[in-house]
Amino acid sequence: MRGLEGKVAVVTGGGQGIGRALSLRLAQEGCKVAIFDLKPEAGEETAALAGGGATIRTWSVDVGDQDAVNAAVAAVEAELGPIWALVNNAGWDKPAPFLATDKALWDKIIRINLYGPLHTHAAIAPLMVERRGGRIINIASDAARVGTSNEAVYSACKGGVISFTKSVARELASKGVLLNAVCPGPTNTPMMASVLGEGEQAVKWKDAMVRGIPLKRMGEPEDYAGIVAFLASDDAGFITGQTFSVAGGMNMI
Repeated sequence: MRGLEGKVAVVTGGGQGIGRALSLRLAQEGCKVAIFDLKPEAGEETAALAGGGATIRTWSVDVGDQDAVNAAVAAVEAELGPIWALVNNAGWDKPAPFLATDKALWDKIIRINLYGPLHTHAAIAPLMVERRGGRIINIASDAARVGTSNEAVYSACKGGVISFTKSVARELASKGVLLNAVCPGPTNTPMMASVLGEGEQAVKWKDAMVRGIPLKRMGEPEDYAGIVAFLASDDAGFITGQTFSVAGGMNMI
């Protein structure tokens, strides 16, 4: 991809799953990657996988804490340089029928999946505006586009992220800051494994999901790395406010 060599990219939740794949790909493209993760040891594992030629640093950050995000952003700018790309990937869910959930669970889901991106935008977008350039890629979900049983609040958050992306894209287009959203489908990640559990029932659930995907397989974290690197690059300099489904054709709308 053009224009990524030496650029600084922040990836939230970059320690495992999709975030790890995104961090590794951006490092391969020449970015200096700053991982914000609740588990810094996972970020260090990602850095080790990248090899000695890559620059990946990890900050222990709870994206639901605005002060923690602000402090980490200041540290990244001091250590690695001006932030060019922000990838909001951190997410969490505990699937359950909505009527079986309570406010404590709603608050946790909203804090991570909606307030997290709001906090990172508030900390980083002004820096991009001041420098009149930057890319923000928000990892949403196809659950936001079509709804998903047992993920009502999560879907609402991701739908909010898509609408927020479009709105801020309109506000910042004239400032040279481009925003887009990427929507993964069902993906083989540690979070998915924790949701499915183990045993025969987990296999049945996974098989049912695969049957609904035209490409007849679950997504892998690496399936999203290319489009995120593209959207962060100069090659995507005329794309903003868009939502891209990367889900094996599961939802063709």
